[in-house]
Amino acid sequence: MTARVLIVDDIPTNVKLLEARLMAEYFDVVSASSGQQAIDICRTNDIDIILLDVMMPEMDGFECCQILKHDPKTSHIPVVMITALDQPSDRVLGLDAGADDFLTKPVDDVQLMARVKSLVRLKVLTDELRSRAVTSHHIALEDANRSAGGVRTDDGKIIVIDTDTARGNRVSGYLGEKHDVHVLSQPADAVFQLSGGEYELAIVSLDLEGFDPLRICSQIRTVEQTRNLPILLIADEHDKPRVVRALDLGVNDFIMRPLERNELGARVRTQIRRQRYTVELRESVNSTMALAVIDELTGLYNRRYFERHLSLLLDKSQEQDRLMAIMLLDIDYFKPINDTYGHDVGDIILKEFALRLQRNIRGVDLACRYGGEEFVVVMPDIDRGQANNVAERVRVAMSDYGFNAGLDLPINITVSAGLALNEYLDDTPETIIKRADIALYRAKRAGRNQVVFDAA
Repeated sequence: MTARVLIVDDIPTNVKLLEARLMAEYFDVVSASSGQQAIDICRTNDIDIILLDVMMPEMDGFECCQILKHDPKTSHIPVVMITALDQPSDRVLGLDAGADDFLTKPVDDVQLMARVKSLVRLKVLTDELRSRAVTSHHIALEDANRSAGGVRTDDGKIIVIDTDTARGNRVSGYLGEKHDVHVLSQPADAVFQLSGGEYELAIVSLDLEGFDPLRICSQIRTVEQTRNLPILLIADEHDKPRVVRALDLGVNDFIMRPLERNELGARVRTQIRRQRYTVELRESVNSTMALAVIDELTGLYNRRYFERHLSLLLDKSQEQDRLMAIMLLDIDYFKPINDTYGHDVGDIILKEFALRLQRNIRGVDLACRYGGEEFVVVMPDIDRGQANNVAERVRVAMSDYGFNAGLDLPINITVSAGLALNEYLDDTPETIIKRADIALYRAKRAGRNQVVFDAA
């Protein structure tokens, strides 16, 4: 995953060192030598993550971070503070200023990259939600742009997962004054407990007796109800390699033992603030959605919405030199189903098709009903192989399980799919859709129930 990273440091040597590390991983790097310069860059450019030095003249990193996090134009950009300060009180000060993370010099390369990639993934999702709010209705723009810094962070519902009940109760004691904290000593029940609990944060100990904590985190990430739930790990010093692996799996943050009460509280506030901001964005999209852009039968966006949103995503992809894919899908032999069983059965199948489609694409992808039995999916920040994998997953989800439509036997349904990428500088929404449509036609001609990529 590529991203544009802003390095803020008044010492050129430090900038060049971080720049070399990031460019080796193919990140696009921008630099600033002062806090004010960083603020100006963020207000006028698309920045995905900020690496911010604390000790700078005129405006230190704490003040710079506060300004960025209270500005609606920049509050959604993740900030990682990098400094030689290593006291818990310094980390708390940084987190309270709005920083998303805090790394101590000298920075470990593996941890740095894991942090950057983890926060970039969250930024991509937030950007997509903001973009959808703008597209769905201009009146949603005000809500989508409001500062995350104004979100309440108290009264959070938190679950602590630790087989050591005493340790779990200690964490609960640290947080219980301001939050509703539940301790779970049986990790095997974690996903079940979380799915129905409306939790806002899961705190997982890396020292679970008889259980693999990374497996627990992975399960949380793969269940639909908890896919976006923030996860905070509690680790020991020797756990650092597993922490890096956990961040790569989608864990949001970690804290080292021995626990410092104020730092734990600050990290919890950061995660709850981000979670509530994301939830508010989702609700903003839903509550301001006009019927004119929703397909009444399937609940998906309609063609009108798709065409407007595609233009925004293509502009952004071209500006940031990122790939984007279009997937056109057409249910095979759908007309005979309507003719044989009636349109009521056909409508049931279309609804179920839409549900399966949404379950088998990525969270950042946008599914729309294009018309009739034809659907379209926009997949930002994706390459050819990844797009093909998503399309195959969708195809298998349709063909491997019959559709129950209130009849004696399930109806077997297959789907054909055509894929195209924005591969050319002069690409427009129309040219990409045309290539995807040609690929879909080839899939139909080749026997249906298959995925074909645009051959251009």
